[in-house]
Amino acid sequence: MALKGYLWLVRIISLFSFFVLVFIITQIDPEKNWQSKMFFFAAFFFALCGVLNLFFLRLRRKNMREEMLGENIILSFRQSILLAILATGLLFLQSLRMLAWWDGMLVMAGIFLVELYFLSRE
Repeated sequence: MALKGYLWLVRIISLFSFFVLVFIITQIDPEKNWQSKMFFFAAFFFALCGVLNLFFLRLRRKNMREEMLGENIILSFRQSILLAILATGLLFLQSLRMLAWWDGMLVMAGIFLVELYFLSRE
């Protein structure tokens, strides 16, 4: 898939996820049952993942050469997923009223270790 096609696909999915997130917040009470809470966190994850992916790709395209573009797409995708997992995990812990600063640091350290594992494999 060409870069423009990939970027348009990510934009469309992010926009759709954002609209689903707004719909869930305005029309459905996420606190009512566990299904609506699950849909809220899934929509939040996909919207944030897409926005972060586009942000990281834009940063890397400005600073890197064109021949490293494929590697940058994979790196941006992985890092956006990890940061979206971090934000969604912290939001989930906060929704359960279990988030303290040490819990946030543990989640962040876990995500950091996963990223270090992927970087050491390359």
